[in-house]
Amino acid sequence: MSGFLFWLQDSLSWLTLPTVSITLTDILEILILASLVYNLLLWTQNTRAWNLLKGIAILSACIALVYVLQMTTLMYLVNRVVDIAITAAVVVFHPEIRKALEQIGEKPIFSGLFQLGDDSKNVSERFSDKTVNEIVKASVEMSKARTGALIVVEQNIRLEEYERTGIMLDSIVTSQLLVNIFEHNTPLHDGAVIIKGNRITAATCYLPLSDNMMLNKALGTRHRAGVGISEETDSMTVIVSEETGDISVAYKGELLHGISSGELKKQLEILQNKSVAPKKFKLWKGRTKNEANEA
Repeated sequence: MSGFLFWLQDSLSWLTLPTVSITLTDILEILILASLVYNLLLWTQNTRAWNLLKGIAILSACIALVYVLQMTTLMYLVNRVVDIAITAAVVVFHPEIRKALEQIGEKPIFSGLFQLGDDSKNVSERFSDKTVNEIVKASVEMSKARTGALIVVEQNIRLEEYERTGIMLDSIVTSQLLVNIFEHNTPLHDGAVIIKGNRITAATCYLPLSDNMMLNKALGTRHRAGVGISEETDSMTVIVSEETGDISVAYKGELLHGISSGELKKQLEILQNKSVAPKKFKLWKGRTKNEANEA
């Protein structure tokens, strides 16, 4: 019996963990790695990369089996293909990688630490209430008349590359002009209108089509273009269906279909980034500048 116990102890000796000292740096490193892995899995699950990742996992399991069974011919092929596979993966995942990097860049890492000076406002208004009302009014009129429309409202990412595909206008946003642009059989009705601030910068612009397979198959090219530009940029697109007259909004790759004029106004007001009352300069985690002087 003692011989068996000795053999069992000797066989399981490799399970003994080495004695290590865990420092604060090690804990921080583990937390960072866990956060990276979690966000990577969350990102892949919300994109088409999820199915590709599952395919890669199955392929990796097959490759591991090849090495375990020492299949020399297949091992030779795997060693030759692995470099090409890495390059191919970067090409295949290019849209998702770019979108992930853009999302990282959009996060306000240092916001809240400092606030701007006495004469500065907390946020700046992108366009006026008049522009919001004009877009809503035009959308409602075109909805009633079953006139198809595609209106892209710029936010932080510039849309100059899409403006160049159309005709430059540089006109003040009015409901009459928007309705006239999208009127049937007019020179500018085909394509999208791009709005920057309180001005229409271009018309008849071509937009990228979304390849999102989750979109309703009944939706046409106009809706796919609206979702496509919202996937590529942080803009918001107002879409009026020519077939049904429904008003939709595409933002961050999501489509709100068949919304009312009130809901459309709310969505535009979110994008408007409306100005608030000016704030005094605040020291980091401290009092305002005036309060510091009075103390």
